[in-house]
Amino acid sequence: MATGRATVTSSPLEIRALKVVRSAAPTSLIALALFAAVRGAGVLVLAIGSWWAGRSPLKVLGASWDSVWYLKIAANGYGRTQMWPSTHGTGSGLIQSDFAFFPLYPTLIRLLGSVLPGGLVPAGILIAWVSAAVAAVGVYKIGERVIGPRAGLLLVGLWAALPHAVVLSLAYTEALLAALAAWALYALLRGHWLWAAGLAVLAGLTRPTGLAVATAVSAMALHAIVVRRSRAPEVWAAGLLAPAGWAAYVLAVGVHVGDPLGGYFAVQRHWGSRFDFGVGALRSAEQVLTGGHVPLATTVTVVLLAAAGLLAMLLVLDRTPLPLLAYTGILLLITFGGAGYFESKPRFLLPAFPLLLPMAAVMARARPRTAIVVTAVLAGLGYGYGLYLLLVARVPL
Repeated sequence: MATGRATVTSSPLEIRALKVVRSAAPTSLIALALFAAVRGAGVLVLAIGSWWAGRSPLKVLGASWDSVWYLKIAANGYGRTQMWPSTHGTGSGLIQSDFAFFPLYPTLIRLLGSVLPGGLVPAGILIAWVSAAVAAVGVYKIGERVIGPRAGLLLVGLWAALPHAVVLSLAYTEALLAALAAWALYALLRGHWLWAAGLAVLAGLTRPTGLAVATAVSAMALHAIVVRRSRAPEVWAAGLLAPAGWAAYVLAVGVHVGDPLGGYFAVQRHWGSRFDFGVGALRSAEQVLTGGHVPLATTVTVVLLAAAGLLAMLLVLDRTPLPLLAYTGILLLITFGGAGYFESKPRFLLPAFPLLLPMAAVMARARPRTAIVVTAVLAGLGYGYGLYLLLVARVPL
């Protein structure tokens, strides 16, 4: 990105401090420590808030909303259905099936829970935390390659401080998807096609938006074949293999429900989720903008989606590498175009860390103390909003 290569003005003392830190540890470890500090403080705040509210921090972290579904799948396999009556008196409420949830994360919970003391809940949390740490290093490596080491560190800090970054500390799949996506994209940037494809397969088994990783790999393979006239076997193999994980699960669910091609999407519709080209999102935004009575989470969601759209435009203008654009573009398309659970949309965009590249590049031109203050303020706001989402708000996270 062009913005990341600008000259940074720092005092001699700041320059010496940075040199000392970099000589003491590899920058990847510094990035990991930064992420651990930001998110560790967030976990501490959440634990204190949970105790204050009379709730178990372990249950808040490991058994909130979708986490319960993953734990049930890990314990008993697939087959659970939950019905909700209609809120409009139509008699046709939601029929929620656990087949909407992709299998990699609950499989990992089951495997680790069988050997880890404490059972499935600590296993789910540990997998999410390790995945988040692995993702943070991958995010830094991409930032380092695209906009430089200093901006890469800021990219990690910003990602850890996002309003919905509390999800990276929960037993959810966003951390696992982000880890697989970050390293798949890094592999693409380095030209390691088969590594990228293998990670894309796993991402496709993690959650529906894992399709964005597969799309990025396949799109770049097509670009290499058509534009660069590549005839390398690994490029062809990567392009064909990348969507296999996502396609295999969607097809398996379809076969199970008796509709091989449309069965999984029928399951999603029964949850109230479908692709409506953004009509539902625009209606929610209209309610907020016209002063309608909506929850705070709805208002914040509209603001965050608007910010994501602005950052996406900056990402395009900054000549971002094509793999990052393709991946982020698909995530945005799925998030903006999908209907149902509007307040969950910022969570769906958590793995879209490339959106923060323009902001990290700008902050890298400021003095270090300014970047630290901005990141700290964002983190503090994120801690408070995370408490609100988990302990106060009555909307699905």
